Amino acid sequence: MFSPGAAACRILRLADTGSLATLNADGTPFASLVTVATTHVGEPTLLISKLAVHTQNLDRDGRASLLLIAPGGEGGDPLAGARLSLTGSVTGPEEDPALRRRFLARHPEAASYSGFPDFSFRRFVPAGAHLVAGFGRIVDLKPADFLTDMTGAEPLFAGEEGAVKHMNEDHADAIALYATQLLGQPAADWRMTGLDPEGADLKAGALRARLEFPSPARSPGDIRRNLVELAGEARKRLAAATPAAS
Repeated sequence: MFSPGAAACRILRLADTGSLATLNADGTPFASLVTVATTHVGEPTLLISKLAVHTQNLDRDGRASLLLIAPGGEGGDPLAGARLSLTGSVTGPEEDPALRRRFLARHPEAASYSGFPDFSFRRFVPAGAHLVAGFGRIVDLKPADFLTDMTGAEPLFAGEEGAVKHMNEDHADAIALYATQLLGQPAADWRMTGLDPEGADLKAGALRARLEFPSPARSPGDIRRNLVELAGEARKRLAAATPAAS
């Protein structure tokens, strides 16, 4: 069954770039390309320079819109893919280690300039969204419809960095199985970039994938149970697809 909230959340977690619309001093709109990641809640995060026109616009008026498009699409038609138009505002510079860590895990190439004094990490705080997910699937959404509920998830937030590091260093084989056996992705050097109560974000070069948990996670223990269950399912699928030796 189609779930508009789940579709919007998936776009938020998978999109790597977006079109950011801000307001010039005279009130005219200005659109620019930005790279994005997400907070644990699902708010888009940006790394932008104060030299950029969009940053100067935001420092004057934080209101903005952000268009995100799901990777892929059907038959090469860009209008056939799902897309999400967010309206809201962009915060001022934030010195949050989690914003930095999650963004650079998604965009490691940005590490070379993320420390420059003119660059800062910011959050896009949605006030609403317009989802276009196909014929008859056009829905206006409220933030509560697509942002992740973090109630009681403080232990997960605190343990995410260690869990991601552990998975990448000690269980790369399981991450590869998640991608290839559960998500239908090609074999590649898959790595985990982030965790939240609803799932894990994976990347391999320019490829992105979203691993949904069977049940909500609120602690490192919940994460482990979900990942172990998913690894077991992935290994079952691999075994079923592997011809038996004669």
